[in-house]
Amino acid sequence: MKPFASETLETRFIYWVVMGRSLNLDNPEDFNEKLQWLKLNWKDSLISDCADKYGVRKYVEEHGCGDVLNELYGVYNRTVDIPWESLPDKFVLKCTHGCGYNIICADKKSLNKHSTLSKLEQWMRSKYGLRYAEYHYLSITPRIICERYIETEAGFTPNDYKIFCFSGKPHYVAVAIDRATNIKWHFLDMEWKHLDIALPDHNKGNPPIKPACWDRMVDVAIKLSQPFPFVRIDLYDDNGRVIFGEMTFTPAACMNQGYYSKKGLLYIGGLMSLPKIKATI
Repeated sequence: MKPFASETLETRFIYWVVMGRSLNLDNPEDFNEKLQWLKLNWKDSLISDCADKYGVRKYVEEHGCGDVLNELYGVYNRTVDIPWESLPDKFVLKCTHGCGYNIICADKKSLNKHSTLSKLEQWMRSKYGLRYAEYHYLSITPRIICERYIETEAGFTPNDYKIFCFSGKPHYVAVAIDRATNIKWHFLDMEWKHLDIALPDHNKGNPPIKPACWDRMVDVAIKLSQPFPFVRIDLYDDNGRVIFGEMTFTPAACMNQGYYSKKGLLYIGGLMSLPKIKATI
């Protein structure tokens, strides 16, 4: 699959196919429109560096947050390089150049190695950035990393805290709970108060208790988000210790439609001040 001659035309076409309407780039207002404008008009090689699941580790360390990096077991250029026998009973494999390219292994004995290798091979060959015109992924070298499997003391998947930062300032957090079974979302401001920005299926019930490490999470988000007009910082609560997940610049490929209400998308769009056009890639 080859990209269109014009990134703007390609983006407009994909947006029309997925969203069912034209993309407003002349006067963007909601979150999706402004993300698309940003993707096309504010380009910096640092975005690719930080979207790289392995390369971002250097950035995190350089910004005083090395303590939140998860334990790294290995980095592999090919699937044949993975030392299966020496890996622990629980681990996570991630391809570095896309989103959702993860193998979460809670029990090595029950892992279907053939299926796992097939997925990894397919992902390693893919040009992830072409699917939805997320061009910054195309500059990332495809690799596989293996990290420590994290879980709560009770053996459950930890909550996922996605902090949305605009021009270096965290504005709200999307908390994902029960990810392994029946995922639920809560959208909260930085004072841990409910934000009425989601579709009716979300934000049901009481929000989760604020984690004891919340202040450190906010500190990490501030430090990592400084250079960017927008970035989402994903963090986990590992039994009181903050663990870095990833940095995301184009959430839902800039076509969020399963989480936010129309009012919510406009509210979030209002948090983003579009910068001057920049192209340094």
